[in-house]
Amino acid sequence: MTAKRALITGITGQDGSYLAEFLLSKGYIVYGINRRTSTSNYARISDIINKITLISGDLLDQYSIFQAIKEAQPDEIYNLGAQSFVKASWEQPMFTGESTALGVTRMLDAMRMSKPDAKFYQASSSEMFGKVREVPQNENTPFYPRSPYGVAKAYGHWLTVNYRESYNLFAVSGILFNHESPRRGLEFVTRKITNTLAKI
Repeated sequence: MTAKRALITGITGQDGSYLAEFLLSKGYIVYGINRRTSTSNYARISDIINKITLISGDLLDQYSIFQAIKEAQPDEIYNLGAQSFVKASWEQPMFTGESTALGVTRMLDAMRMSKPDAKFYQASSSEMFGKVREVPQNENTPFYPRSPYGVAKAYGHWLTVNYRESYNLFAVSGILFNHESPRRGLEFVTRKITNTLAKI
């Protein structure tokens, strides 16, 4: 049986690194889109760096996304990449919109053109609910995002629905709420607290 192939955006992040490890344990061939930065950020994937293939790409660059999908030929695409810090979305609203909202458009359109039989997963966010209308929230709770990040995530969420219905793609969203691990970024308040406590 041929091994399944997966392509992950955000592979160097908390969720992407855990997902890559999980898929490797299931026998997948794993590719990750890696945005070029002045300093490499491989700490979360250091244990598996030799077991995965990193492809240079950026959610802001349509051509690189198209090329990454063409190279990886994935059976499954996991879009976990985004500007994911709510506070930073107020400081960089345009960048947040370009990466977190339009990045989903670029991913879906590249998939539609080069690998329409792949399965696509979009990491949506509880920040789409924002000013919540009911507790607990569910798939029918209206969105009322209260930050550029929440608005961008709502755009990506609805675009995934639209591409699924318009192009008959396998495209789904999972609405993620806050979740913690030792790999969560230190910019998040829970990690600031636990990191400070550990130092004390």
